[in-house]
Amino acid sequence: MVAENAVKALESIDFEEIKKLTVKEAEAVDKLIVNELSSDVLLINQMGHYIISSGGKRLRPMLLLLVAKALGGINNHHLILAAVIEFIHTATLLHDDVVDESDLRRGKNTANAVWGNAASVLVGDYLYSSAFEMMVRTNNMRVMEILSKTTTAIAEGEVLQLLNCNNPDTTKEKYLEVIARKTAILFSAATRLGAVISKSDKEVEDALAIYGQQLGIAFQLIDDALDYKATTEELGKNLGDDLAEGKPTLPLIYAVSQAPEKEANVIIDAIRQGSREAFSEVYKIVLSTKAIEYTEQCANEAVEKAVDALSCLEESEYKEALVLLARFSVQRDY
Repeated sequence: MVAENAVKALESIDFEEIKKLTVKEAEAVDKLIVNELSSDVLLINQMGHYIISSGGKRLRPMLLLLVAKALGGINNHHLILAAVIEFIHTATLLHDDVVDESDLRRGKNTANAVWGNAASVLVGDYLYSSAFEMMVRTNNMRVMEILSKTTTAIAEGEVLQLLNCNNPDTTKEKYLEVIARKTAILFSAATRLGAVISKSDKEVEDALAIYGQQLGIAFQLIDDALDYKATTEELGKNLGDDLAEGKPTLPLIYAVSQAPEKEANVIIDAIRQGSREAFSEVYKIVLSTKAIEYTEQCANEAVEKAVDALSCLEESEYKEALVLLARFSVQRDY
């Protein structure tokens, strides 16, 4: 019944409407972020504010806040950890853009394109350090355990992705392992931490962690699909970036498995070479093999697992919002 209501509600509610449920708390988190970015090192202030104010969805902190509200209310530690989650996410973006040699994110020049790779790496390190300094204020060993394991998993995911780059033999299973560690783990940490600070029992904590994990997987899979169906303006980055970086994402992995040998070899060569020049031809093959539809199907399966995990929560507008966010993640075009 909840899922049916969510589908109906989705016709009349959008992401901005969901955000309104935590708008006051989100403003408090933003204020905390600005305060924590204050440094006597001018470049840290400049880059930090540039990245933080660049138009991101603030999805991960929002998940933590919605979980907290669904479980009874938000306290100061929820706000601190929402900011911590955003700092960690921002640090990973800074490092990602350096590794990927990206020059466009969210429709703006990346920090490394503006200030250079060295500055981006160092400010990313500063944000990581600040995040750990902030989390200590909760005086909660469980929080520190979760976030230390999360940042380790993210680093492992980045290394696994690097190992998979330019490797057309990467399997679906290997790719899902990468996105589980690199992307989904921070979603999972956000929702789990919301439960931990609310002092929920282990069963609820684990269920909400599954919700976050599956939502994160769905979110990344749709990002993969959008690289072959959105416009540059919608996506906020250059189309074909994944191909140019030699990343064997799920649409490419599936297209190789379904295409005739000659066409499969076009994709294989493009992955090996990291070639944007082949994007137009690869795009046609991706379309002909229905690889985008397959990727979206996998994302929808993850969303259903996420929604099922929310059965641990009592009915409320905040639970409904979590359902809607899961469904929004696969219907968005940006």
